[in-house]
Amino acid sequence: MKVTFIGLGTMGYPMAGHVSKAGHNVTVYNRTTTKAQAWCEEYSGGFATTPALAAKEADIVLTCVGNDDDLRAVYLGTDGAFQMAKPGTLFIDHTTASAEVAKELSAAAQEKGFLFMDGPVSGGQAGAVNGVLTVMMGGEQSHLEMAQSILDCYAKSTSLLGPVGNGQLAKMVNQILIGGILSGLSEGVRFAEKAGLDMPALVETLKHGAAGSWQLENRGATMAKEEFDFGFAIEWMHKDLGLCLAQAEKMGLSIPLTKAVDQDYQELMAEGRGRQDTSVLIKALDKKA
Repeated sequence: MKVTFIGLGTMGYPMAGHVSKAGHNVTVYNRTTTKAQAWCEEYSGGFATTPALAAKEADIVLTCVGNDDDLRAVYLGTDGAFQMAKPGTLFIDHTTASAEVAKELSAAAQEKGFLFMDGPVSGGQAGAVNGVLTVMMGGEQSHLEMAQSILDCYAKSTSLLGPVGNGQLAKMVNQILIGGILSGLSEGVRFAEKAGLDMPALVETLKHGAAGSWQLENRGATMAKEEFDFGFAIEWMHKDLGLCLAQAEKMGLSIPLTKAVDQDYQELMAEGRGRQDTSVLIKALDKKA
């Protein structure tokens, strides 16, 4: 297939690489052209200087950018991907954004004869590099079937969760759960340390039981060792939790734990920790002791 990938950040760069390595004809676009050039030196494919030119001949266009405003610029701008794409092109957005912008882009796509799905991902940088992401899709089953072979290049699990926008809503649930798990894990780690327990042995034991989680298995020991310079940055998590809180407010729902976790992240960012992993939440607990 002719595949375009727009957005070569921490996630998009390796995701596009997996599609290229699978043998597809890949064209990439990135706002910083040198990043696109570097990608082309590492993988087989070409780059375009605008989203419009990148999407011109594509069968499928994948996007992974920063936020709602970035998406509107990339899709709807003067040089946006919708300007030159051919009818029937399938667009899949992997950005973590609002459900509203997904519906907005879907409506705009339909007017122009394009197809659109939202498909935010979970698994972090390691998941992208290793090609084992979880993709939460919103859209039509027939459209997912068109793209499945491409998604399989970088995903271990792809689920259709309803109409356009539902992928983003599912990703919000994912982030709410991560915040809650990290909050409890922070308290558990500090409790274990005070009790004199061996953290690696404890993690190895608990991960097989009812308290097991990806966060426990991958972050429990590093939290105890005060290691945070890797993984999913809290400035990104703060952006995601902001989407969760805004959506909850629209639904008339109170999510106090998520609000508290987001406040903790804001305070940690003010300390200059914005690029550290989300597991640095344990440092917020230390300040409350």
